[in-house]
Amino acid sequence: MNTVELITAKRNGRELTEEEIRYLVRGFTEGSIPDYQMSAFLMAVYFRGMSRQETIWLTREMKLSGDTADLSQIKGVKIDKHSTGGVGDKTTLIVGPLAAACGVPIAKMSGRGLGFTGGTVDKLESIPGFQTALPVQDFFDQVNGCGIAVIGQTAHIAPADKKIYALRDVTATVENLSLITSSIMSKKLASGSDGILLDVKCGSGAFMKTEEDARQLAELMVEIGKADGKKTMAVITDMEQPLGNAIGNALEVREAIDVLRGQGPRDITELSIELAGRMIWMGEQADSAEEGLAKAGRALRTGAGLEKFREFVAGQGGDPDVTDKNRQDELLPVSPCTRTVTAPRDGYICSMDAMGIGLASQHTGAGRQTKEDSIDHGAGILLHHKAGDQVKEGEPICTLYSSDEARLETAAGEVLRSVQIGDAEPDLSPLIRCVVE
Repeated sequence: MNTVELITAKRNGRELTEEEIRYLVRGFTEGSIPDYQMSAFLMAVYFRGMSRQETIWLTREMKLSGDTADLSQIKGVKIDKHSTGGVGDKTTLIVGPLAAACGVPIAKMSGRGLGFTGGTVDKLESIPGFQTALPVQDFFDQVNGCGIAVIGQTAHIAPADKKIYALRDVTATVENLSLITSSIMSKKLASGSDGILLDVKCGSGAFMKTEEDARQLAELMVEIGKADGKKTMAVITDMEQPLGNAIGNALEVREAIDVLRGQGPRDITELSIELAGRMIWMGEQADSAEEGLAKAGRALRTGAGLEKFREFVAGQGGDPDVTDKNRQDELLPVSPCTRTVTAPRDGYICSMDAMGIGLASQHTGAGRQTKEDSIDHGAGILLHHKAGDQVKEGEPICTLYSSDEARLETAAGEVLRSVQIGDAEPDLSPLIRCVVE
């Protein structure tokens, strides 16, 4: 095959064959197709798009570009969960223990985050001693024994995605439905679980800004998951404002524990029960989604989810006393410099732009701009009010945490630009928009 001919074919809108897509993915991964040619191909895809069949083939080839995890040693129906990203989204720390407490094995491989905060593994590494790199057999033993393990994703899972995404990021070709889908699903399918629950965010703090775009992405990902033989379902959820009150790494661990204790914010609690309940159903521990939600709620109320979190943390070398409020200040880092942002006037918070709040979190040091950046585990934002709340002039809206006083000035300005206060109580979007099966 000829790479230039395939670039030309896609530029002219022709649907590629499975063999042609295989040639491009394998050639680029192995190094026989140079960056400049793959960049040209990605730009052609960006403008011309891909059919659903092309997207299925692209995802499959990216999945097969590296190792595919064999989780057959783990007993039961294994369910994975993936969020398309957001601000304050710490649901994995909550739904994993809840689902595991109800008998669903959770064998999760997570990446490190770029952007507003770290990823799930960064958050877990806020806990003293917690190990996110486990030998394979220890990973299996942890899931079989405890019901849940979370480790960092290796470079051997879908290496084609790593190489292709690096090009997309510097060639303005990130925002394409097929390329987004293949990037997410190639890694999820290679991770080996029997089913995948997708939390697809929409709104200002999400990649997909509208519910319509989020639905299109969800439908395509669900179709691709099913085409690969996996149980796949998506829940479309709101990200117009941050989820929960904590944005950061150690701050989000604290809030996740609060939720498992039954003392967390309403929105993150509601979403966590929804997601855990559907995972319980997909994992064949409930006969319906409704029964799954009831079981998840019961695991929360009885403390079974919190106890499973303690067991999970201890099993991976962390200090389980992190769940003890009297020891959290000792065990979880809090950055020393703080700044309180106050309401500039009386009224209702009409909106709290999730993107702006996320950028403010990144300014504190809680997130990364490049993979080489270090994370300040104790940095971030704790919200005292959210959209819909009534506030008085001078009343605290949030507290910022950082290890650098200068960073707080930038972050505080970003928060003030992101919070709109008006005279009338606003109508807010529902947290859970719809479900795609």
